[in-house]
Amino acid sequence: MTDAQETTHFGEKIVAMDAKQDMVNAVFHGVADRYDLMNDLMSAGVHRLWKDAMVQELAPPKSGARPYRVLDMAGGTGDIAERIINASVGYAEVVVSDINSDMLRVGADRSKRWRYPAQASFVEANAEELPFPDNSFDAYTIAFGIRNVPRIQKALNEAHRVLKRGGRILVLEFSQVDVPGFDAVYKLYSDRVIPPMGKLVTGDAQPYQYFIESIRKFPAPPAFEGMLGQAGFKRVKHTSMTGNIATLFSGWKI
Repeated sequence: MTDAQETTHFGEKIVAMDAKQDMVNAVFHGVADRYDLMNDLMSAGVHRLWKDAMVQELAPPKSGARPYRVLDMAGGTGDIAERIINASVGYAEVVVSDINSDMLRVGADRSKRWRYPAQASFVEANAEELPFPDNSFDAYTIAFGIRNVPRIQKALNEAHRVLKRGGRILVLEFSQVDVPGFDAVYKLYSDRVIPPMGKLVTGDAQPYQYFIESIRKFPAPPAFEGMLGQAGFKRVKHTSMTGNIATLFSGWKI
């Protein structure tokens, strides 16, 4: 089967593999300026705690013989990068990479007001074909972005390639709620509240309908751990958060 014949999910729709990226780009172009506001509203601010936990798990060093370099993929608005840089007291250097120019525009503009603005750079790139040399980074982070990549395994392979030996990957992603009772409430909230909220805040419900559907198509934690292992990562583990609404995955290039 050739690439042109491959298909994948765009939410509940089956689409050509090569068409998905443009469809995802259109979604994020439309919501970039209010993306973080919607995250606050949808999660009642809890996404901030998940992201704080991700950076705490990373524990970026505050000093060393050379800069601690992090690639934050799909990190356009810069909220993960700012956390990493602040946690390292300005020691870490973070390359914020995203395939969406509008998300990067929002992040680059915000970074001018950060405590350590010089420690971040913004690069438009495709997670499946990174424009960075082998063994370039000490860490690779991606928060709520991997499920939007058409060829997830290819992106994980690229993450492994650009990490230095001893480097670490951290992936924060939505998952499937597994707490009896709470799962039904969460599904009702996702279906009945989030898309109308998105329409009210951004003027368009469709992107948020896609977000909900894409979460349900994302692999379960054991399956995604297997994909990390297939990419070459070792000591892979995952930690469920808030009834498994979100999951933090970790692995090492050894």
